[in-house]
Amino acid sequence: MRPYFIWDYDLNEKQLHSILHGNNETEKLWLMTRIMTHAKFEDIWKYLKVEDIVKVFKKLRLPPKIKQNWQYTLNIWGYHV
Repeated sequence: MRPYFIWDYDLNEKQLHSILHGNNETEKLWLMTRIMTHAKFEDIWKYLKVEDIVKVFKKLRLPPKIKQNWQYTLNIWGYHV
């Protein structure tokens, strides 16, 4: 079944996890951005860990307002990105 936040790609849960745990950084960053931008907040944590986000935060191509909100949230949580 295709997750709702990947409405325009034919990817299932298994493929998403494969990308997130794979070695292709470009695909991983794209998918993380997609999840952080379009998934409900509570659903993000089904796919991502805070530590994974922090590691690559500067490389994520999030829309400016969303990136600003994530940076604020991560800083509040004690992760200085």
